Amino acid sequence: MRLLTIPADANPSFSKLNLSLATTAKEVKEVQRLRYKVFIESMGLSALSNPDGLDKDEFDEHCDHLIVRDSKTLKVVGTYRILGPNAARQLGRYYSETEFDLSRLQHIRNSVAEAGRACIHPDYRSGAVIMLLWAGLAAYMRRERCSHLIGCASISLTDGGQNAAAIYRGLSAADFSPLEYRVTPHTPFPLDEIDSSTTEARIPPLLKGYLRAGAWVCGDPAWDPDFHSADLFVMLPLANLDNRYARHYGTGEQ
Repeated sequence: MRLLTIPADANPSFSKLNLSLATTAKEVKEVQRLRYKVFIESMGLSALSNPDGLDKDEFDEHCDHLIVRDSKTLKVVGTYRILGPNAARQLGRYYSETEFDLSRLQHIRNSVAEAGRACIHPDYRSGAVIMLLWAGLAAYMRRERCSHLIGCASISLTDGGQNAAAIYRGLSAADFSPLEYRVTPHTPFPLDEIDSSTTEARIPPLLKGYLRAGAWVCGDPAWDPDFHSADLFVMLPLANLDNRYARHYGTGEQ
């Protein structure tokens, strides 16, 4: 299903980026192959390597997968997976619940979509792909009548955790959610053990995008040993996503 098509302004070597939802097992494998190259091969996560060359888990079959494809090469160059409230109910949990206790979000659970595994090919990271994915998320949320987007924003721990600690300590009060939306990590990232006083925070592009769009950080970070990262749970109201991204591409409600 085609959601949106825009001219790609990032690179003159291709003319258009096409956004769609994966509809076949072959397309899902294309997504998983891109994720493997970006998340596992490039990050050197040998513990997660496998002979299939696919990044996959039990959530994939329950999720919808946004695909950005270069219409010239037909390569999948960007993806986001989305777990809607109905699918989460059938599955029994959101992916975020493997890392956080979401008990306080029970009252909005039926209107929450979860986005994860955001992934962009290294040659297409100029901005056009992520903007298109954001617009696709907004279109999906309106279609499914979801009011909030949730997800985990990861910060690499390859530097020993100093950057993750500096980012968290540098957040302003406005970056945090109201208390009624706070979550608790199952395995907390040990902030108290890390001195980040001389570290200049380098915010990853995805987290920066969330914050610029008006997302809240909903509590302390969790430690994800598999992906060697500190993860922040973020929540983004659809109204903010519409205003910042979807209307930029003419997909906001009139």
